[in-house]
Amino acid sequence: MSSMEQFSFGVDPISCHAWNKDRTQIAVSPNNHEVYIYSKKGASYEKIATLREHTQRVTSIDWAANSNRLVTCGSDRNAYVWSLNGNNEWKPTLVILRINRAATCVKWSPEENKFAVGTGARLICVCHFDEEHDWWVSKHVKKPIRSTVTSIDWHPNNVLFAAGSTDFKARVFSGYIKDIEDKPSSTPWGAKMTFGNVMQEYGGGGGWVHSVCFDASGNRLAWVGHDSTVNIVNTSADVGVVQTIKTNLLPFLNCVWAGPTSLVVGGHDCELYMYTVDGTGKPTLGGKLAVEAKAKTGKLSAMAKFKQLDSKATTEQDTQKSSTHQNSITQLSIHTGAKEAVVKLTSTGADGLMVNWDYKKLESSAKGSKV
Repeated sequence: MSSMEQFSFGVDPISCHAWNKDRTQIAVSPNNHEVYIYSKKGASYEKIATLREHTQRVTSIDWAANSNRLVTCGSDRNAYVWSLNGNNEWKPTLVILRINRAATCVKWSPEENKFAVGTGARLICVCHFDEEHDWWVSKHVKKPIRSTVTSIDWHPNNVLFAAGSTDFKARVFSGYIKDIEDKPSSTPWGAKMTFGNVMQEYGGGGGWVHSVCFDASGNRLAWVGHDSTVNIVNTSADVGVVQTIKTNLLPFLNCVWAGPTSLVVGGHDCELYMYTVDGTGKPTLGGKLAVEAKAKTGKLSAMAKFKQLDSKATTEQDTQKSSTHQNSITQLSIHTGAKEAVVKLTSTGADGLMVNWDYKKLESSAKGSKV
């Protein structure tokens, strides 16, 4: 059996995606104002629905596994929660965000009773359902965010969430809403959990934070930045110490925990890389996932050969990368398994490809591979 499955949804970049609970359907946005839902049919995918409520580019999608609700947000400053009605059609419910800039990312909480929306308005909207008015309302987290929020991930306790932004900071906030949940107990990230409280703040690096991710226990936080760094905080060791590794690779856009000691990252390098993490939280590059052979080059005419030699100092016709993705990996998600034990991963890219990776097979082959 192959270590990966590759599918193409066209030539348009896939800006975001989300799976349903049993992984038989996937929602993708081809870098425009629409969301397409595909259903697995044998070895291929068939489009079964198109969601068209947004008027500008959809920036993020998340699919609640248990309640089977989709949440989308976009550059039109809106977010919608989509539910299936009796006719098996997706119907949107408007979310009252109250923002004057684009909504950039969205994530359901583990219990699916609220979600957080990152924005370009230097704030985060934590949204919950108001049954009296039959809509989704939001509470704003503003301070001390000083720029666009690019990524959000919830802590397993359903109260804390991490956010990365273009002010070079990764922060842990409290998203406790007393109207809908019980008072939380203290965590290694801090004890005071009033809504919007900054539990921890990390940064000072030289790049935007593109992705943040808690591990399965919630005691470790990883993030990747535009300065080509991988950063990890382990509260079991020291909540104030950031373990950072700087790479000579192109910047990463995504990071996902694949096990207690494994972190998978991907981005502008078009490849997936695995990092091993020790007890203090220090990451070490473990290898490249899915190394592929260089594509064979075609024959050139004599004229083309001389032109190639003049312009590129080579006679080889090489227009394809050795990686599976031929452009940046825009999103990385868990297909099968969970953060404590990933079996399969899904990546989508600016090349219009979706790839399902057999992580267990690739993990052993990646160790010791040259990067």
